[in-house]
Amino acid sequence: MNYTGKDFGPDFKWGVSTAAYQTEGGWDSDGKGKSIWDVFSNTKGKTFQGENGNIACDFYRRYTHDIILIAKLGIPNFRFSLSWSRIIPNGIGKVNPIGIEFYNRVIDFCLEMGIEPWITLYHWDLPHELEKKGGWTNRDIIGWFGDYVELCIRYFGDRAKNWMILNEPMVYTGAGYFLGVHAPGRKGLNNFLAAAHHSAMCQSEGGRIVRSMVKDAHIGTTFSCSYVEPFGKSINDGMAAHRVDALLNRLFVEPLAGLGYPVNDLKLLRRLEPFIKDGDESKLAFDMDFIGVQNYTREMISHSNFTPMMKAKVIRAEKRNVETTVMNWEVYPESIYKMLVKFSKYKKFKEIIVTENGAAFPDVLLEGKIHDIKRISFLKQYLGQVLRAKCEGVNVNGYFVWSLTDNFEWAEGFKPRFGLVYVDFKTQERIIKDSGYWYSSLLDDH
Repeated sequence: MNYTGKDFGPDFKWGVSTAAYQTEGGWDSDGKGKSIWDVFSNTKGKTFQGENGNIACDFYRRYTHDIILIAKLGIPNFRFSLSWSRIIPNGIGKVNPIGIEFYNRVIDFCLEMGIEPWITLYHWDLPHELEKKGGWTNRDIIGWFGDYVELCIRYFGDRAKNWMILNEPMVYTGAGYFLGVHAPGRKGLNNFLAAAHHSAMCQSEGGRIVRSMVKDAHIGTTFSCSYVEPFGKSINDGMAAHRVDALLNRLFVEPLAGLGYPVNDLKLLRRLEPFIKDGDESKLAFDMDFIGVQNYTREMISHSNFTPMMKAKVIRAEKRNVETTVMNWEVYPESIYKMLVKFSKYKKFKEIIVTENGAAFPDVLLEGKIHDIKRISFLKQYLGQVLRAKCEGVNVNGYFVWSLTDNFEWAEGFKPRFGLVYVDFKTQERIIKDSGYWYSSLLDDH
């Protein structure tokens, strides 16, 4: 599909996304408390080659440089997250004024450069002191999180109008509290179910707090989603894919939409009942102004008797002889179209914004340049599918590339490079990739 930026319409929101732990560094600077990722990534054996985000992209000290790059590329919207433990070192109690001042400077400089800030309140870096109290498994987190949100809005809500409550709750609860491969490294179904319910409560509670405090706020929350298909044509494979879809794609959006948890399609969710208190079900719903869709790939599922409860297994991309990224994710552009169509059926939400989409490919620095042809192809194809959905009437009205710069990719370390801007992590030199220039030229046309 050939298109220009103009084809998306004059009000379409173009941007780039980042996250605090993945870019900021300054992990123990100026009164910042430890987060669960500070602890996890500095624990031997938890991340690729023992890498950590202690320095990352050094955005804490180089934020002006990076925001100037965004302006240079003509990108009008910048999504970033706040580090809870930089603002409140212990998660509750005493506030760190230097952390508050840092985010005030970031917001003010964005506005000075003509860039609209889009702020994520929680992008996975829970204060470690709260994890010691149970973290997301402790129901008290609903109050802790509410106090944190209220504080952030009090300090920043006069200038920042675009707010995202949570980033991908399915990922941080599943990988962090069930599989143990992400911070805080907990395992077990009960840990996951408790963390999931409390997160679902917080995404709506956070929305209510922002709504009550900022008159003209634009409020959303973001969901990871992968288009799920059965690997084979059997009824069992179809049922297995249906269960996986309920878990990966519907667990958090449906209670927010007032539909409750998808218990009928995934029986193991009945085990949520001990964590659901009187009055919770009505509080799970909230009228978000938008939902953020974050899609990279699809998953192919087959029936498996060896997987307890789910009776399903993922047939990995490398076993299917398909094109993949460095993350071993299949390049399947239609997945984003399918998910936009699927999420548009939740009529409660006025707008969908693609708050993350991008790809990690091996980048080779040649004579000071990065000719990342595969990334440009990926972005072109996926954006074409976004336009396809928009042309068919789907209420999608924005697209944010993941990510502005190469960064610390959680347990994968620094190997996967998603950025439109290359980062030499030894020198912190930035080099705009060909994909960055391509994206900039697309926006010139809008």
